[in-house]
Amino acid sequence: MEGTSPDRESVGSGTKKSSVSSGEKSAHKTPNFDVPFELIDLQKFDYALEGVSFQQLIRMPSAVYASTSGAVEATAYLAIEDFLHASVKGLWEEFWSHDGPMPFNVACLYDANLKFYQGEKAIANGKLGGLCATAGESDQKPSLSIMGEALFFAIRILLSRNLSRSNISSLNSVFVLLVDSQYGGVVKVEGDVNNMEFDVNNVYGCAAEWIKNYSRIAVSPVDRIWNKLGNANWGDIGALQVLFATFHCITQYAGMPKHSVEDLAADHSSRLQTRRIERQLGDTRVNGNGLFRFQQRSASPEIVEVQEESIKMESEKSMKLEVGSVLWLEDSNWQKGFQINEVLNDGEIPYYIASSMEDLGRALFLYVGSHPSQLEPAWEDMKLWYQVQRQTKILTVMKQKGLSSKYLPHLSSSGRIIHPAIRCCHDCLSALSTAAAAGIRHGDIRPENVICVKSGVRQPYFVLVGWGHAILEERDRPAMNLHFSSTYALQEGKLCSASDAESLVYLLYFSSGGDLPDLDSVEGALQWRETSWSKRLIQQKLGDISAVLKAFADYVDSLCGTPYPMDYGIWLRRLRRHIQEEDHGKEVDSSS
Repeated sequence: MEGTSPDRESVGSGTKKSSVSSGEKSAHKTPNFDVPFELIDLQKFDYALEGVSFQQLIRMPSAVYASTSGAVEATAYLAIEDFLHASVKGLWEEFWSHDGPMPFNVACLYDANLKFYQGEKAIANGKLGGLCATAGESDQKPSLSIMGEALFFAIRILLSRNLSRSNISSLNSVFVLLVDSQYGGVVKVEGDVNNMEFDVNNVYGCAAEWIKNYSRIAVSPVDRIWNKLGNANWGDIGALQVLFATFHCITQYAGMPKHSVEDLAADHSSRLQTRRIERQLGDTRVNGNGLFRFQQRSASPEIVEVQEESIKMESEKSMKLEVGSVLWLEDSNWQKGFQINEVLNDGEIPYYIASSMEDLGRALFLYVGSHPSQLEPAWEDMKLWYQVQRQTKILTVMKQKGLSSKYLPHLSSSGRIIHPAIRCCHDCLSALSTAAAAGIRHGDIRPENVICVKSGVRQPYFVLVGWGHAILEERDRPAMNLHFSSTYALQEGKLCSASDAESLVYLLYFSSGGDLPDLDSVEGALQWRETSWSKRLIQQKLGDISAVLKAFADYVDSLCGTPYPMDYGIWLRRLRRHIQEEDHGKEVDSSS
């Protein structure tokens, strides 16, 4: 998809160096280009989009399967087109006309002659050639080959406009969106093609000379657009870059919007002020423990839980596991881990070659029945779920009857998949909620203060210890930890309502494999927090584990440093729905 910058004033802004991009590593020795958008402009645009409801009807399938299945690749094409269509529709209705029809269509696919297709037409014509638009990893620039294609495509657009004598107000700049099944980025090319010297015998040479001598190029870092579950991360930096470029494209063709970014972004402050007024602080007298307790008057809660039966739930796709993933199975009195070594498919259901974490040298077959975050299996996964359940039952019967033969498979273990980040979050929140009811805050949440109890219990669980720095009175001060202390604690030397929850988010992030930066000062720790939250690196990492953990991180981010009370109950109920075992009836105490 392509478009142009909104006006000539934006040309100068493209030469500014971004403080974010200056420290980034370049992929494949790509030249260090300027960035098309400053981070402050993206943040302002993010504020302006607070009231926009974007949707994505098609989930992006896992990239692990994209190269092996034409059907999966076709779904990926449709998902990209669906994402772009939802982007254009949301922007058009918010900024230009909420009731009027869109004056253009979205097409993002083309063949070797650079002919654009809509998704269904391209699939019908067999124009599937692989998703390789960005071919990069997060926080890197596109490869040189992709950059070359993007630059020559931009020149083609600029020449087409010039030759057609288009009535576009500015012909000299174009955005090219680079999007694939995981990442996205933006390339901006500016320049007057009237300065190009034409030689029909050396077309590409002439274009290359023009690029070197007369163009100005800006390239955004490549960032994630979809998480591993296939959901679009609308508020993340990768999606914001694509949305902002799309906004400029529409502006060039449809004129200035009725509602400007600046006006809508300015409403962000008024919205915050309204929230503060709605949540006026109540009685601030000192309670029995010497703490100032925040109370709301007649305000509605900051977050509202909607009853399950009133929601039209979208069915989950069957879970896609990657090579190297580790699953933890829980049964009544044990917990076992299995590492995925190979992904296979018999044409009907996926299955895996895995090794037990206790014996990595022993290969096992692993069958997974449905998505672990679902309360019930999705209807389209009923066949998979039934086959796995049925096979488990048959193998269990064989084992109970003592059948043994080298020609028969043996059931190694079976259980429910629960990610220990989810259980850890639930158990620690339970501890914080219980303590907060008595006006006590922990103040020193870090991995060393969380222990896992396994022996002598049906279900392993986590206990939050290390209460030596707990806050009982106003004069108490929390422990300071550059990696795990909350932003408010580092800045003010005391806790706010969400401080313990913020520290818990950092603990979950690092425990699930997030990068542990080298921090040697409070200033560096605060800068890392600001960058991580603004680029939503933490939410992306937790979102790869569970949608509810990503939502929890988003919630905590909205409370950081505010006087709003922390609502533990809602999140405990949401997490409990992910870890509760099915009801098998009343239990019998055999000890008596």
